[in-house]
Formats: sequence, structure tokens, C-alpha cells
Amino acid sequence: METTSFRPAWAAWGALSVFFHLGLIFYGLVPNLVSRPLHMALALPWIFIFAAKNRFARLSGWGFTLIGLACCLWVALSQEALGDQYGFLEGPLQLSIAVALLTVVMEGARRAIGWPLPLMALLTLLYGLFGQHLPGEFGHSGTPLNSFLGTLTIAEGGIWGSLTGTSVGVVAIFVIFGAVLNAGEAGQGFMNIAAAAAGRLTGGAAKVSVISSALFGSISGSASANVASTGAITLPAMVKLGYPKRLAAAVEAVASSGGQIMPPLMGAGAFVMVELTGVPYTGIMAAAILPAVLYFVTVWIGINAYSRRHDLKGIAAEDKPLMRDVLITSSFFLVPFSVLMWGMFVVEYTPEYSACLAIIAGALMLVIDARLSINLKRTLKRFEAALVAAGSQVAMIAAIILCATIIIGVLSITGLGVKITSVILSGSGGLLWPSLGLTALACLVLGMEVPTTAAYVICVSVAGPALIQLGLEPLQAHLFVFWFALISTITPPVCGAVYIAAGMVQENWLKVAFTSMALGVGLYIVPLGMIANPALLELTTHPVSALFAFARMTLGLGLISYGLIAPSRLPIKVGQLSLGLVIIFGNIYF
Repeated sequence: METTSFRPAWAAWGALSVFFHLGLIFYGLVPNLVSRPLHMALALPWIFIFAAKNRFARLSGWGFTLIGLACCLWVALSQEALGDQYGFLEGPLQLSIAVALLTVVMEGARRAIGWPLPLMALLTLLYGLFGQHLPGEFGHSGTPLNSFLGTLTIAEGGIWGSLTGTSVGVVAIFVIFGAVLNAGEAGQGFMNIAAAAAGRLTGGAAKVSVISSALFGSISGSASANVASTGAITLPAMVKLGYPKRLAAAVEAVASSGGQIMPPLMGAGAFVMVELTGVPYTGIMAAAILPAVLYFVTVWIGINAYSRRHDLKGIAAEDKPLMRDVLITSSFFLVPFSVLMWGMFVVEYTPEYSACLAIIAGALMLVIDARLSINLKRTLKRFEAALVAAGSQVAMIAAIILCATIIIGVLSITGLGVKITSVILSGSGGLLWPSLGLTALACLVLGMEVPTTAAYVICVSVAGPALIQLGLEPLQAHLFVFWFALISTITPPVCGAVYIAAGMVQENWLKVAFTSMALGVGLYIVPLGMIANPALLELTTHPVSALFAFARMTLGLGLISYGLIAPSRLPIKVGQLSLGLVIIFGNIYF
């Protein structure tokens, strides 16, 4: 039987997950070995049962769920005794529980996002267990089995580590916030305000896609979800106005990919970055805002360049939303966002506490619609949708982060991370820019196989120390890695956002990918520009320098975008590209 037949039951389970995570913010400190296992326990049914695609997957899912629940509850109930064991397993029962937990975590990640990430986790586990037999510098001294597995499963250095704590205490809260907004009319508000702002400009339909995707992406944090949501409206509109299909799909793919770099949420990346760098959340947002805006400005310039090759019409006046509709529907996201910003910047609550207040405001907005009417049946359906979306999306993030923590844990226990850092330093000759190139290549390859957040966490764990050792500020290094972990969304051979957008307009995906790469050139250049122009990240401390760097990079990227896209003779194109690169990177040599 389909899971949709049990939707009220799933809504109830989602409500339990929501109240648990919100409750952690309001009712005080809970031991980590209680809150983090319960976080995993709440995620298991969503991963193994709700998302099951056939009868066998559902039946086996029940088995994994029950085993995982039993192990998680045992850890939570035994947390006081486990604290005295210092990560050392005692007896065959604890050894069995450790093996079961690791198996459930890896299988959960496989079912949630496919083979690559759990396969990497399995390989690192095998390295931790048998790496002492490897010759040379990549061998390790070995760790007793009970200590190795115990550190990963009953202490706070493996799957219950600080990264999982970020998933429990911060990421889950903002995922719930996004689910509440999406259950109401916030999405229509995004579209209306974008259409009102840019709809009648040259290339207006494409620019509506850019603005709406930037707004929607700030809460969805997923390029694929962004394409599916905003693309359902913007793609038909662009095709109807005569935009080439490859261009329409590329605009949506590129604009949607930018959602993961746009504050305030940046997917889960901003909160993971807080944990890994120690920089406050507001500091992450302040550093990330100008590069994100620069990316979308470059896309905007690219659309203008394409308008010289194609007749890119704006939205017809009769299709433009009424100002009354814009004001009303925009309130569905402006009110909760205003509460969030007020909480963080005016009264200076923590981001998670501010998000809780914004969730309450967003939930109240679910009661009314754009006509300011109240309908009990519609309200209940919206709350049900919000609860189901919140539960399933929190579980998806949990599956990714829990599996990634296995890799991080093994890197720490065995010292493999330090060895890989040493390889990067020696392979680049101790020079910064070759190291950046090696790191970017690793991010691209890894990002093709795993979600952006997981690719970022793994890459920054091994390459981040090398970049910092070569002189980068920690936040600079982390933002560089995070951006390059994202480029696989539009870069062949694996480019998820492109596949979805191309499928929605029935165009060859490779054509869409090449158009996306030209339109989204900022995704490749801006992270390098952050290194060449570090002032770009210093908006709060050195605003004049930051804005000057922003203006210079806008000019350089504009020339590069026009050189790639606008029709002109080859010498002119080469001149535009060269001048753009000199403007952005010339200060390195002076």
C-alpha cells in the first residue's frame, strides 16, 4: 500500500519530529547522547519506510527501522554509563550495537541519496580497520577494534559528533522553517514580487526566474527542488514567449543553483560552516552575501548578453500581477523573514531561537490565503503538508550528515586527513594557487556523486587545513570549498539541476549544460575572485573596500560574460575575456 494512504499518520510523526526539535531550543540543555540518537531515531521511518519505492524496500525498511530505533534508544537510555566508558565498547552486545548502528546509517544514506557517499564511508571504515597493513606513509598504527568502533558509535567523536549536533540544533530548525513557508503561499509571493520587479524588462521572463530562484533558493537550499518548484512556472512562461528551450532551461538551472549560496540559509552549508569554523552565523551571512549577489548579477548580465542574440521578451502587461496581489502574497514570506531578521539582528537572539519565532509566524500565515479568507479544511491540509515535508526533509539532511560523520570520524582517528593535507601541500609545491586548483578539482569530482553539503564537509576536512596553512583565512577557505562543491549542479557529466530543467522543456541536456556553464560563469570565477580579492568578504569590517572589490569584480565578470555570450568577432571576444580576467585577478601580480 502506498505511503500516501497513511498521510495523517506521517503528519503525526512529522509533528513529533517538529516538536522534538523545537522543544530542544525552548526547554534547555539535553545531553548530546540523548538528543542526537533521538534525532536519528525520528529520521529512520522517513528514510526506510516513507521513501520506500516497492514492497521489498518497505519490508526490509521496517527491519532496518526497528533495529535502528532499538540501538538509538539504547544509546539514549545508557548515556550516563556510556560517558564513563570513554568510547570503549564492553562486551559482545555493545559491539553488535555498534556494527548495527554503522550499517543502518550507511544503508539509510544509500536509500536517501544513492551509493557514492555510503560507499566512501565503507571504504574509510575498511581503511580504519585494516589500514595498519598498508605500506608507506598512508598506513596507520592501528586502533583496537573496541576503541575504534566505540569512538564512532558510543562517544561524541563519530556519528554523535558535533556535526550531528549542528543537524539537530540548527539545520533541522531552518529546514522546518522552509517547510512551513513552502506549505503556504510564500512561493507565489516570490513569483509575484519577481514578476513585478523585472517582468517587463528585456529578457524579463528570464530575470523573473533569477529573482524568484534566488528568493526561493534561500529557503529550499536544494538546486533540484528549486528547479522543480520555480521552474514549473518560469519555464513554460519563457518557452511561450519564444525563448530557445536550451536557454530557458539553462536560466532556470543556473538561477536555481545559486540558491545554495544565497544567505540567509545557504542550504545546510551555513550552519555546518558555523560549526567547522567557529565563525558566528551572522558573520557567515555577512561574508557570503556579496559573492552571492555577484553571482546573480553575473547571471543577469549574461541574460542581457543573450538578448543581443535572441529576441528575449518581457512578460506581457496583462500577465503582470496586480500590485495588491504582490503586496499580499509577498507578506507570506516577508513577515516570517522579518521576524527572523528582527530576532537575530535587533534583539540578538540566537539564529535557532529566532528561527523558532519565525516558524510560529509562518504557521500563523498558513491560516489565511491571498484573498485574506480563512478555510479550516485548507488550513489543515497546509499544516499536514508542512509537517510531512518537515519530517522528511529533516530526515534527508540527517541521513547525509550522519553518514558523512563516519568519514570525518575515521579521518580523525587514523590521521588520514593530515596525510592527505600533506599530499596536497607537496603536490602543489607549497604554492597557494596550485593547491586551490587541486582542491577545486577534488570538489568537482566529489560533488558529482554526493550532495553539496556532504561534498563540502568531506573536501574541507582534508583540503581546508592545507589552504589555511598556505595563508587563507578559515572562512575564506571554507567558502571557496563550498562554492566549488556546488559547481557540479551545472557541470557535465553529472549536473542534476541541468537534467531536471532539460527534462521539463524536453531539450538535449548537453546543450543545456554548455549554455548553463556560459551563463553561470560566475560560479567558476567568483570563488577564485574571493581569494584574489579577500576584501569582498569583509563587508561588515571594511565596507568601502568590500564594495570596491564587488564593483571591480562586477566589471570583470560582465566583460567575461559578454565575451562568452554576446555575438562579436573572435579578437573582440578574446580581448573582453582577457581584460575581465586582468580586472579580477590583476592585483595578484602587482
